[in-house]
Amino acid sequence: MSTTTVGFIGLGIMGGPMAANLLAAGFDVIGYNRSLPARQRLADRGGHAAASVAEVAGVADVVVTMLPDAEAVEAVTLGADGILANARPGTLHIDCSTIAPEAARTIFGRAADREVGALDAPVSGGDQGAAEASLSIMVGGRETDFRAARPVLDAMGRTVVHVGPAGTGQTVKAANQLVVAGMIQAVAEGIVFLDAHGVDTEAAVRVLSGGLAGNAVLDRKAGGMLRRDFTPGGRLELHHKDLGIAQDAAREVGAAIPAGATVAQLMGAMVARGDGALDHSALLTLVEELSGRGEQ
Repeated sequence: MSTTTVGFIGLGIMGGPMAANLLAAGFDVIGYNRSLPARQRLADRGGHAAASVAEVAGVADVVVTMLPDAEAVEAVTLGADGILANARPGTLHIDCSTIAPEAARTIFGRAADREVGALDAPVSGGDQGAAEASLSIMVGGRETDFRAARPVLDAMGRTVVHVGPAGTGQTVKAANQLVVAGMIQAVAEGIVFLDAHGVDTEAAVRVLSGGLAGNAVLDRKAGGMLRRDFTPGGRLELHHKDLGIAQDAAREVGAAIPAGATVAQLMGAMVARGDGALDHSALLTLVEELSGRGEQ
């Protein structure tokens, strides 16, 4: 697989470092992003910058997409100038975006009609996990396609698991986003609670991290929360979108997600007031406001 040409579409906060890790693993990478600077960064790292999605799909053995929503994925995959219209039979499409399970199943079916393999392989771990190639990747699709994709996936992630047929990767990602949202909200509430009592929050976070309350949000997000640094790694607007996917999927099967629904409303309020581009850890600021504390 070291001579495999991997196309990468979507070279943003997550996609850029993921493509860089593929280059580091020895793959020949050709990438496309709407913004020229993102394409140039890939070229500077030794990759090839393409002028269009069609150019990528026409030469790649494997095409990875990392895009913000289903509308973008469907346009890039199913459009007249998209992946399926230009890919050769036998090409493999790996979508690492977060979209609805039904949308993933639709793409799988359309890809099969063109003799193209398709995997829904959303990721978790944020920009840090993308940079460190330590992402958790939950993969839906055919077992044979998963095995063929494994070297590419292993170059981007540390925990790579085939979870079932097409669409199941996105179902697992929806559950992931429910859990992460709940943890961010809980950590935000804990920090505000401690601060209100005058406790040294940095010391408190250290000891909480070593006990049963320890979790990845404390490890990766609490420091930024304490510094009030909400530079986006996982944007609020995207996490809010993901929780909408989870709510729709839960409604389909009658699963109750009251905590997830509550955090979705809180995130929605922040997006509505113009904070959607902040990191999802900025939920801390809303908890502070609800506590009457505001910016300290």
